[in-house]
Amino acid sequence: MSSFFTDDTSADAPAGDGAGGDASVPVTEAPAPPERAATGLPSINLVVIDPDDIARNRLLARLHSDVSSFPQIEDLVPYLNGEPVVIVLGPSCAVNGSLDGIERVLHAHRELGAILVAEELTTNLLQQALRSGVKDVLAAPVDDTQLTEAVSRVAAGLNSAPANPASDEPIFEGDGELAHVITVFSTKGGAGKSVIATNLGVTLAQRSDKPVCLIDADLQFGDIAVMLKLAPQHTIVDAVSSLDRLDVSLMQSLLVQHESSGLFILPAPLEPAFADQIGAPEMMQIVEVLRRFCSYVIVDTPAYFNDVVLGMIEVSDDVLLVAGMDIPNIKNVKIGLQTLRLLNTPMEKLRLILNRANSKVKLDVTEVERTLQVSADVLIPSDIVVPQSVNRGVPVVQSSPRSGVAKSLEELASLFCPAPASGRRKK
Repeated sequence: MSSFFTDDTSADAPAGDGAGGDASVPVTEAPAPPERAATGLPSINLVVIDPDDIARNRLLARLHSDVSSFPQIEDLVPYLNGEPVVIVLGPSCAVNGSLDGIERVLHAHRELGAILVAEELTTNLLQQALRSGVKDVLAAPVDDTQLTEAVSRVAAGLNSAPANPASDEPIFEGDGELAHVITVFSTKGGAGKSVIATNLGVTLAQRSDKPVCLIDADLQFGDIAVMLKLAPQHTIVDAVSSLDRLDVSLMQSLLVQHESSGLFILPAPLEPAFADQIGAPEMMQIVEVLRRFCSYVIVDTPAYFNDVVLGMIEVSDDVLLVAGMDIPNIKNVKIGLQTLRLLNTPMEKLRLILNRANSKVKLDVTEVERTLQVSADVLIPSDIVVPQSVNRGVPVVQSSPRSGVAKSLEELASLFCPAPASGRRKK
């Protein structure tokens, strides 16, 4: 951890008699190098902010490193020089409208990443902090490990992103044609929804000349990043916290790419607590930005109806309704179809995908279609290569391209983007 203040005085207090012209006087005495290394904190500028001296010193002691501090975030601004800075906001920053001033500074300086430590973690506070641009919120008392992990997470995100991505030229320019939006939904967990969404995204990305993006909208327990063996530095939380300035270039800086296929992913939040703060309006705004430069936007959803799911179904061009071949699955899908009809969802945008359709479970596909009063568009067989591919973090269309499952998933992708006549992938 480093201090980036080089004035003749400490960033927090005036120099004493013995300080004189000594440069960059730490607020607290820095421990010996071996102790600092043992904290596991990344090498990045770290600042603690709290108007209350006691609360500020308590956080400084928790960090066990060479850290600068200020009573107010505005006091930090003159020292900023474009380098990434992680700010730990003390409990006093969450009261009396303090987040309003913090929001203005965070939105003006993309090189800042903030963590808020709050005395009481309420839904209202979490929502306000998220919209103010705070990256993480921790409940006091916070232990050393929890704080260190939060600092490391935010620091990694700052180090991986340009200081001001919104001012850079976008990597991909829109051509005026809006992307085709596909929502993948199931009324019961374990139906294979995320596997289908992931492999569909990978296949479309290999076929399309424009970017293809997969949004993990299972906001509590999304695992698309894990299934693709990715370690994202940004999540959908970063997009929501930047909605007031979210444009094509900023959105592109928040996506993580699956290198072997070219698929872009906007991962789910790392903490389930943030799920309640992301609603349908925020998701719809994110989709609209993605549509401006992508060819396809695929949305993986949780296995239940909520405002986000209903919003995504509403804005989608196609909705893939995934059903497993067992009685509880079919029962839930039937109820789900009834719900969608009551909501006046156009039935022509629904496509039924029967997963594990060759399983020897004494359920006939024709009987299932008759029960649901919907014909299946694609039948995906059961195969052990699917769990094997998930455990390896490699999509089955790449790990076992000749399997029946992969061919069925290729057939699904062909409903939206036909395979090249030569069979060759795009570059």
